[in-house]
Amino acid sequence: MMVDLQIIQDNLPAFLDGARVTLLLLLASAAAGLSLSLPLAVARVSANPFLSKPVFLFTYVLRGTPLLVQLFMVYFGLAQFDLVRESSLWPLLREPWFCAWIAFTLNTAAYTTEMLAGALRATPSGEVEAARSLGMTGFDIYTRILIPGAIRRALPQYGNELVMLMHATSIASAVTLVEITRVARDVHANTLLAVEAFGTAALFYLALTLCITGLFRLLERRLLRHLAHPAGAS
Repeated sequence: MMVDLQIIQDNLPAFLDGARVTLLLLLASAAAGLSLSLPLAVARVSANPFLSKPVFLFTYVLRGTPLLVQLFMVYFGLAQFDLVRESSLWPLLREPWFCAWIAFTLNTAAYTTEMLAGALRATPSGEVEAARSLGMTGFDIYTRILIPGAIRRALPQYGNELVMLMHATSIASAVTLVEITRVARDVHANTLLAVEAFGTAALFYLALTLCITGLFRLLERRLLRHLAHPAGAS
């Protein structure tokens, strides 16, 4: 059996469009999820149960249920409520891309919140004590010491989370979003050539994975090099 390269070439523009949708959904969800996870992580490690318990419930539910179910709840579930359909947000909430963005944002925010919360708990107590001795306020300690340090410590894990999120975008085709996997399914339906269709999709996902892991390796070398070469080491 020979691979039909002509089929791949003919459908390459469609795959590129699908990759653009995948990348846009990934970047938009990651940016919103990270922004949401920062205050949630601070609340998660708070000694106040009225702050930490609701965040724990949020992360437990989102991490304990399949992302596909969450996507269906947003896309199909919200539409059954008259209040939603009559609201000013309905033009957005009926759009597949916007619903997918909400579902992916909330899901990655839950995982990132727990990553950052763990990194916050791992902060050496000496750093906090030194900051207090310098007269820093609680806000300054969080914004200058705790959160930047937590982000650096969580960076390797967060890189893996983005790769997993990128792979998860393949389920967006379930709500008619034309991303890489949907393009592959359409090509397969039209040609009955599974290797060409899904093999091309796999190559696109591999390329995106290499880009993400390569970027995070560069960031880790830049931000974590002081851990590899501590001061005073010979």
